[in-house]
Amino acid sequence: MNEVTDLYPYTNFLFMNNKKIAILQSSYIPWKGHFDLMASVDEFILYDDVQYTVLDWRNRNKIKIPNGLQWLTIPVKHKGNPLQQKINEVEVLNNNWRIKHWKSIQQNYCKSPFFNLYKDELKEIYLGSSEKFLSKINFMFISWICTKLSIKTVFSWSSDYNCTGNRVERLVNFCKATGATHYISGPAAKSYLDVSLFENEGITVEFLKVDNYPEYPQLHGNFEHKVTVLDLLFNTGTRAREFMIT
Repeated sequence: MNEVTDLYPYTNFLFMNNKKIAILQSSYIPWKGHFDLMASVDEFILYDDVQYTVLDWRNRNKIKIPNGLQWLTIPVKHKGNPLQQKINEVEVLNNNWRIKHWKSIQQNYCKSPFFNLYKDELKEIYLGSSEKFLSKINFMFISWICTKLSIKTVFSWSSDYNCTGNRVERLVNFCKATGATHYISGPAAKSYLDVSLFENEGITVEFLKVDNYPEYPQLHGNFEHKVTVLDLLFNTGTRAREFMIT
């Protein structure tokens, strides 16, 4: 049973004339740019059969607090050399983080206008689960947030496809395997993405612009864009998409 496609029924898009995909590692309660990328495509591939990177967004993110920003970090196990672990193999160290993170969110956002709209469902995800694999935990939050943002993109795992090659070749092969005509990427990939490899296969590469977001009413001092998208939901509620790009 595929836990991604159980939540978002998989549709075969191989015969679409204009199919867009994006491929990105799962992250913990990501920032709004992550969800703009998801909303801009027909299929979003969670790239979780690649190397786990430490001190990255896989297991942590930021929230706003009265005196600045605070990291929320999920403690994970390191079996042997952490540089040889795949993301989908990483397990959490224990479940103590769940109570700690929920209390931090509740304490710092309880006065936001729309916290009460989401608190019961979000609390259940934090405290009502004992899932031990980081990828699946991330997806529980991502899929719930997508429903609140009315994002209906189809999700799949990179392991669903038998694609090989080096860093860029494998991305091209994912596009071919899914029948994609467009590959949508975040701007950070411009430094390493060889666009010609995609163009040789008739695939158009587009880079999503995430540097012109409007500000929204936000608690705790100076405005910060690069915090978890939960900040946007708690402060703007059902209007959240008005402050996103897609």
